[in-house]
Amino acid sequence: MADEKRPERPALVLHLAAGGDTLTFALPPDDYHDLEQDLRNLLVKGAVRAVRTKDGASVAINFANVAVAYIDDLQRTGKVFGLH
Repeated sequence: MADEKRPERPALVLHLAAGGDTLTFALPPDDYHDLEQDLRNLLVKGAVRAVRTKDGASVAINFANVAVAYIDDLQRTGKVFGLH
């Protein structure tokens, strides 16, 4: 079994429950692991969380309005959702 590769340029990808464009936030490469571990609980509980972006900004996200959230790699191209 191959080791899971860590994203070189991690990003939080959000698909809102109301539809519309996908929201993508570049994340600090060394500081996204806790968020990745918490995503499921944030979605289930519909919690609000501040997320620090790569450029140092803080974005408050209300996960009650999010249908799908995941960490992806901005470096990867030619991808199909769910396939790596």
